Amino acid sequence: MREGVVIKSTGSWYNVKSDEEAPVSCKIKGKFRLDELKSTNPVAVGDRVVYSFDQSTGTGVIEQIKERRNFIVRRASNLSRQTQILAANIDQAIIVATINYPVTTPVFIDRLLATTEAYDIPATIIFNKVDRYDHFLKDQLEEYKDIYEKIGYRVLTTSAKHDEDLEFVKELLKDKVSLLAGHSGVGKSTLVNRVEPSLNLKTGRISERHHTGRHTTTFAEMHPLGFGGYIIDTPGIRGFGLFNIEKEELAHYFREIFKVASKCRYYNCTHLHEPGCAVKEAVERGDVASLRYNSYVSIYLNRDEKYR
Repeated sequence: MREGVVIKSTGSWYNVKSDEEAPVSCKIKGKFRLDELKSTNPVAVGDRVVYSFDQSTGTGVIEQIKERRNFIVRRASNLSRQTQILAANIDQAIIVATINYPVTTPVFIDRLLATTEAYDIPATIIFNKVDRYDHFLKDQLEEYKDIYEKIGYRVLTTSAKHDEDLEFVKELLKDKVSLLAGHSGVGKSTLVNRVEPSLNLKTGRISERHHTGRHTTTFAEMHPLGFGGYIIDTPGIRGFGLFNIEKEELAHYFREIFKVASKCRYYNCTHLHEPGCAVKEAVERGDVASLRYNSYVSIYLNRDEKYR
């Protein structure tokens, strides 16, 4: 038996890299049963696995998944029972967003942030394509940046096209295993190419009519970085349904809401309609951003957002 890390998932085949050897194409032995997950992909990029190797075919069979340090998982939609593990055993999540070209809504960002909070994974937001923003979009960007920085998230602004601020991105990625997530077309692959040109990842054009992106990254894949660390590039995500977060726990994963929720009159306050709600009072004072509160309400009420 050998041990290695899954560096690429194509749905039925997995490329596994051990410390000393070239990647080996592996299949799964039977069906893995993961008690906590009904997943479309029981093995994810970043998983450490034990596999057997067939010398005659040059392929392997994954026999065991080692215990995960963490993972990022999403539900395909709010009504779906199926989940998808985006990556496992990561040091940080990088949410790549755009105010426009295409639109990334705050509720999409906040769904991702709630998941990283739930799994105790540090998160950074990168607003890309800032060279395309007019005055109105720049004002919107500053509003978002101010909101997220005030609650403790690191926010970077970049133009992958013009190499602006890419040194900050390199510093962020250095010596860490980083997951890149966001809509199709926000420039994830372009950003990676500018940081590490040798990778030459495939990129695509935005639909000028709809300002939406087309999928160019087909499968999740882990890439080594020449300056240290690894980056996991994922296919663009249209929607991000939360998994395994109960309504009663949701406020725990909104930092600023959790901070004031203990002052509510009722211990089981939902922060929607109860009198004496410290959270709603904080929103009225401006201590909790209405943008974030609206995301909380949307998620709590299980609205099936289209994220567009």
